[in-house]
Amino acid sequence: MSLRLLESIVRGSFGGFGTLRQTFSLANAAWLAVLASFSLALLGIYAIDIAERPFTDRSVSGTAIRQGVFLFVGISAMVMVLVPHYRLFRYVAWPGYIACIGLLIFLLVPFVPEAIVKPRNGARGWINLGVADFQPAEVTKIAFVLTVAGYLRYRKEHREFKGLVVPGLIAAVPVGLITIQPDLGSASLFVPSLFAMLLAAGARIRHLLLIVVIAMLAAPAMWPVLKPHQQRRFVAIVQQFRGSDKGAQDTNYQSFTAQRLVGAGGLTGVSDAKARALVWSNRLPEAHNDMIFAVITLRFGLLGGAATLVLYMLWTVGALATAAACKDPFGRVLVVGLTLFVAVQAVINIGMTVGLLPIIGVTMPFVSYGGSSMLTSWLMTGLILNVGLRRREAPLVRGAWDELA
Repeated sequence: MSLRLLESIVRGSFGGFGTLRQTFSLANAAWLAVLASFSLALLGIYAIDIAERPFTDRSVSGTAIRQGVFLFVGISAMVMVLVPHYRLFRYVAWPGYIACIGLLIFLLVPFVPEAIVKPRNGARGWINLGVADFQPAEVTKIAFVLTVAGYLRYRKEHREFKGLVVPGLIAAVPVGLITIQPDLGSASLFVPSLFAMLLAAGARIRHLLLIVVIAMLAAPAMWPVLKPHQQRRFVAIVQQFRGSDKGAQDTNYQSFTAQRLVGAGGLTGVSDAKARALVWSNRLPEAHNDMIFAVITLRFGLLGGAATLVLYMLWTVGALATAAACKDPFGRVLVVGLTLFVAVQAVINIGMTVGLLPIIGVTMPFVSYGGSSMLTSWLMTGLILNVGLRRREAPLVRGAWDELA
């Protein structure tokens, strides 16, 4: 590696004094994503407190306090990923991807003590770190996007149908391992992100549509693979669409309860005390987690639910505008892949809450309780901001990266 190249990397990564004006672009759309992220996180802490603390208790719930700590950790992580140039993450993509696959395999090892891997609702998805639980599937999202973006960077094979095999295999490994846990919700997020990255990299739409048709035709063959409780979830959503209240006290209890609370919020919502009383009296399962949107709409009504959607739209618009402004193939594909993970996850979670989609255990980014989810969401935001800050590069830095390529 030449001295010129080394100097360029250091200056381009850490904003050397001489190239700071050219390398960094502080005025960029990624700040919209940061603003929306922080607003959603604060809304989530308040909603978690409503879900976890009875109206008779005047102290802040411990769950909400822990979520506040997770928020601080997440923002700190975002700041840390802003320091190196985003292109440097390409060189840790494959090691990170392999490490995440190793962790996903570790979760499935049957003789691992429950003190380390304890199943939750039948799923082996968390590793007990003592101070907090760690969910490898969350950070695998970032490793996956970095790996695919790095692979597609300057290739053209994916513009042919057979060239989609390698990106498909990169996605298939984590999807398969996460599905076995079983965590159908997290596994379902990888394919939309992959398709979006392929489109951003120049893949042909007709090839992707052909894959979708094949997948739809093959979907019935996956039914026997699903766990009994997963099959019941899909049957339950069909029953709801038919107008049946069957399972309202068992399989459909969570869905019907969430929908009642959403409806109880009306247009402008109910008071703080009434919201807490209704959540507790209705015993909504996972009110602080998967069903947090029901708590928000109960407290702030239809307008509050719409405002939450606007915040996610603001996050998505800011991220996609950052991708559109980026001329670097790796940065553009990276941002698109991260964006789809957050956007699709939010849509699925809201769809679950209002009864449009089966309940498959998908949390609400930035809002639902969880350290791994909060950390991953802020890391994604940090990477997007990193791309936004460095979309205009100094000629010296650009030349150095051409040399590396």
